[in-house]
Amino acid sequence: MTPRDPLDRLLDSFAARLGAEAVVRDAGRLHVYAGDGSPMHDALPRAVVFPRDTADVAAIVRACADARVPFVARGAGTGLSGGATALDGGIVLALNRMDRVLAVDPVDRTATLEPGVRNLAVSEAAAEHGLFYAPDPSSQAVCTVGGNVAHNSGGPHTLKHGVTVNHVLGLTLVQPDGHVVRVGDGACGYDLLALLTGSEGTLGIVTEVTVRLLRRPETVVTLLAAFDSIEAASEATSAVIAAGIVPAALEMLDAEVVTALRAAFGFEFPGGAQALLLVECDGVLPGMDEELADVSTLLREHGALSLRAAHDDAERAEIWTARKKAFGALGRIARHYYTQDGVIPRTRLPEMLRRVREVAARRGLRVANVFHAGDGNLHPCILFDSDDDKTKRNVLEAGAEILRHCVELGGSLTGEHGVGVEKREWMSTLYAPDDLAVMARLRDALDPSGLCNPKKVLPLGAGCGELSALGRRAAL
Repeated sequence: MTPRDPLDRLLDSFAARLGAEAVVRDAGRLHVYAGDGSPMHDALPRAVVFPRDTADVAAIVRACADARVPFVARGAGTGLSGGATALDGGIVLALNRMDRVLAVDPVDRTATLEPGVRNLAVSEAAAEHGLFYAPDPSSQAVCTVGGNVAHNSGGPHTLKHGVTVNHVLGLTLVQPDGHVVRVGDGACGYDLLALLTGSEGTLGIVTEVTVRLLRRPETVVTLLAAFDSIEAASEATSAVIAAGIVPAALEMLDAEVVTALRAAFGFEFPGGAQALLLVECDGVLPGMDEELADVSTLLREHGALSLRAAHDDAERAEIWTARKKAFGALGRIARHYYTQDGVIPRTRLPEMLRRVREVAARRGLRVANVFHAGDGNLHPCILFDSDDDKTKRNVLEAGAEILRHCVELGGSLTGEHGVGVEKREWMSTLYAPDDLAVMARLRDALDPSGLCNPKKVLPLGAGCGELSALGRRAAL
């Protein structure tokens, strides 16, 4: 009799605990979990398991650690940096079934959630108490809180209200050796919540999170302004912030996106519109008319062709539909798109967008821009129609050029999508070797086995060496 693969025995033990249907081994089904929302980074896992609670996650992680099998947590798979892929052919822990809203406390204004809860479901659960959850990624209808914590996700309304780390109050973590700890909840000492939020699942797996809820604003005003150039819209963006006005959201869409929205959904925009600026202000009713007037004046002074204000919730939802469906609409003008996530100082928007166009023109590519203009978080979408390796290589190199320009202009490699696989080798453009060595030493302290979402975030290239080498350098 041929001896069984040790991994098969490990999976058998998971099936005995969770049920056979909670362990996926079939190659065809595994392809569903090979990648995320990006078309660029796939890696087939050896298996996928569906834990039901913290105890299940701890048992699975402990068994993987004992067997030296790498593992990675996964939510809805909406990530865009390859962060939830099983690079070493390890096991994916799909947390989708851990989707309970455990508690909503309207007095302390908190919600306690399992990681598989959809982002939008948090605000839905809080709505009856007049509360909402501020971080709202564009994929909020499907993306999960666990993934949001892993990537420190943002969204349109985080310009005023802050990103995920500003709203996480406590969390339960399964450490890479299977031990369970509670972090935060007002504890003193080092800010471990900030360390874990945005760590992309490399320091453990979050199985419960307590978040801050906000009171729904008394009034919300939404404007859609059309401009004859993206430069004019960029200047208007800076002018609004410079005037001391911090909108809840300040979003921009360029001519390519306008074309896609027309083709996909029949949206009508003013003739000659080369860019749209979506501005939303919220707060108390007294003073809101004055703020709306000030914003409108600034937009007109910077060349707005038209201004459309939402008069009720239905019109506001209609305006936001243009923004929320922008990425989906791109399928009408290209078979594929590759989305970047660089950050720059807001005042450098015109120059950065010019550089993006230059990169695209030199490489014979089209780029559509839809992004969080208010905080300088760019999302250039490189459009392409071929699956061949040459085209993909050209697209990836264009994306790398765009990121390099972001860093050159005083920005960063990512605002909310994370580093993952995509930007891993570009970390050395932002950090010195000693900085990366300290990060590697910290990671090694929390995951000495290197099994928890391996080969993510920190570079593996010849310029920085393997993680162990970085850790040794930091120890010297």
